[in-house]
Amino acid sequence: MTQTLSRELEGEQIPDAPSRSSFALALSDCRVLVARNVKHIARNPEMLIQAVSLPIVLLLLFRFMFGGAITVPGMAYIDYLVPGLVAVSVGFNSTTTVVGVASDLTQGLVERFRSMPMVGSAVLVGHVVAGVLRSLLSLVVMVAGGLAVGFRPAGGVLGWLGAIGLLTLFATGVFWLATLLGSIAKTVEGAGGLGMILVFVPYATSALVPTASMPSVLRVVVENQPVTVLIDAVRALMNGTAPGSDAWLALAWWAGITVLAAYFAVRKFQQRSQG
Repeated sequence: MTQTLSRELEGEQIPDAPSRSSFALALSDCRVLVARNVKHIARNPEMLIQAVSLPIVLLLLFRFMFGGAITVPGMAYIDYLVPGLVAVSVGFNSTTTVVGVASDLTQGLVERFRSMPMVGSAVLVGHVVAGVLRSLLSLVVMVAGGLAVGFRPAGGVLGWLGAIGLLTLFATGVFWLATLLGSIAKTVEGAGGLGMILVFVPYATSALVPTASMPSVLRVVVENQPVTVLIDAVRALMNGTAPGSDAWLALAWWAGITVLAAYFAVRKFQQRSQG
């Protein structure tokens, strides 16, 4: 099925494949669509710039232009900053997915897929997995750049594995939200506007400055929103301090958001593609 769908995407006419289980066929379809989106990353300079260059620009900007004006009790600002910027970069990367899903729905690609023996939701899975891979690439670039400018995390192997696990879950949830927004958007241009929601939400967190400096009402909102809880847990794990309840809260928040976003994204996508 994988080879069949791949060759169909290249425009070939292929005889019907031998009968296989629905689950195996669905996995094959998802694998093909993931490969399609990964190839788009490799062949699209804008995606690579967004995934690789943007994290470095943000890091240098906040490290050298604003870092001297911000004091964080108990740690260097760069150690505070890097975990937050990783979350910010996930939001930036998600805009490509919002636009990509809207483009698939409005420019005829989904209609072509409907004529093929494939699972429609594989289109969304392809976008989500490719988006998570872009985010992991941004994580590697951000940490490497941070180490070059003074980032000195004290977390051990288990702490880093926990941080990467939470960030992967966070990215998965964000990209399912991105596919939902892309499925809602009526035009590609409108999708770009909707995607900005996911870009700006990580800024209303503890990503860049401690919440203690915020007005009381804003501080209560920021401290209890799911992105802040995630960032605080990842920051603690990377820097070798106890995350307390933040790790479990982040896990609960983003597991729930991922499930709900995936459900509504698939449902909306099916409505749009069949309408």
